[in-house]
Amino acid sequence: MNRIAQGPRSTRTWNVITLLLFATSILNSASHSNAEDWMQWRGPDGNNHAAADADAPVRWDLERGENVVWKTAIPGRGHSTPIVVGDHLFLTTAVADDETQRLVKCNRADGRMVNNWVIHRGTLPDRIHSNNSHASPSAASDGQNVYVSFHTDDAIVVTSLNLDGKQNWQKKVANFRPSRFQFGYGSSPILVDDLLIVAAEYDGADSCLAALDTQTGGIVWRVDRPSNLNFATPIATTIGGQPMVLISGAGMINAYDPATGKELWRVDTTTAAICGTVVWDDRRVMTSGGNPGSGTWCILGDGSSNNVQWENNVKCYEQSLLTIPNYVFAVADTGVAYCWRTMDGKQMWRSRMFGGGISASPMLVNDRVYVGSEDGTIFVFKASPDRFELMSENKTGDSIFATPVPVDDRLVIRTGIGKGAERQEYLIAVGIR
Repeated sequence: MNRIAQGPRSTRTWNVITLLLFATSILNSASHSNAEDWMQWRGPDGNNHAAADADAPVRWDLERGENVVWKTAIPGRGHSTPIVVGDHLFLTTAVADDETQRLVKCNRADGRMVNNWVIHRGTLPDRIHSNNSHASPSAASDGQNVYVSFHTDDAIVVTSLNLDGKQNWQKKVANFRPSRFQFGYGSSPILVDDLLIVAAEYDGADSCLAALDTQTGGIVWRVDRPSNLNFATPIATTIGGQPMVLISGAGMINAYDPATGKELWRVDTTTAAICGTVVWDDRRVMTSGGNPGSGTWCILGDGSSNNVQWENNVKCYEQSLLTIPNYVFAVADTGVAYCWRTMDGKQMWRSRMFGGGISASPMLVNDRVYVGSEDGTIFVFKASPDRFELMSENKTGDSIFATPVPVDDRLVIRTGIGKGAERQEYLIAVGIR
């Protein structure tokens, strides 16, 4: 009788324990996703900062395998940065042999390629810049679906897929037929709540910034942008309590209400073509470019003044700037690194790192800045305004155009090994095993 009496109580106890363990697992999984996933261009806060408790190796050696956790060959070519969603990584690529644009899915833990899905076939633009690719915009995800944007069939087309590659919807955002310069496309879509913000800026009548409903692909709002070829990715932030979407180019910096597309303010400055993304601190907005004029510009973040707060002639054309409280770092096209005080633009230091050639944007992990050059070297320096302190140089293939991303105290790097027809792209994870 004792055993009979104790049986149900024992079963109930184990049921409670099982439920508690299950709940803990769910909470841990949610915490893991919220803290460490990197679900769109420049990460969860739009500032290219890893989580405060994240880490990454300072040194690794690809040839010897030192601190190389995994290495995965990727079909085709692309400049898009991988995104990290749950147990997987997603990135776009384009395969010239069959003229396809694809979404690739890899395992987060070991890099194994799970699948790759053809999104478009036979509709690649005839011409792009030799330094561009047919898969330069990074994907974005809300944790349930992945959104990809391609320049294809003379248009900017966005596709929504679930995490298993099933297409939810596909939407043409705008015609995209540049006439003066056929340089291609590079702006990544970004998520703001239930909207996907897409820039389609070119020297034609359809040049625009648009917001799509993530559930249906319907256009929620659309604002005209100048007829001007521009490559900048918009970014969302809040400054002075005001949510805004920021974008620079066409000789100005603009802020839009993310919910309605209403222009909040504009400041006439910068130059015609900008590739990098706007950065900010608690009061100021900064950007760098470009073509035909070159420079770095800083304005007030509330648009209250049409005056430039400070500027210089340093050109960061494709790569974005990187801010920390009160300071901004830049790595110019010339390979020279800078630190300026955001309050007044005072140069804190400058130092040459390499001979030039950079497309990837600087990224902050812990108290270190990671910078990938086009020759395949990743430089690591201290994120300090006091002085320049180079910590390491890590040869990681022969060409890097995509910005590395932090995940699980590792860096995931998209790189090319070999030249010309022999070039093969890889995803490489470096970290302490």
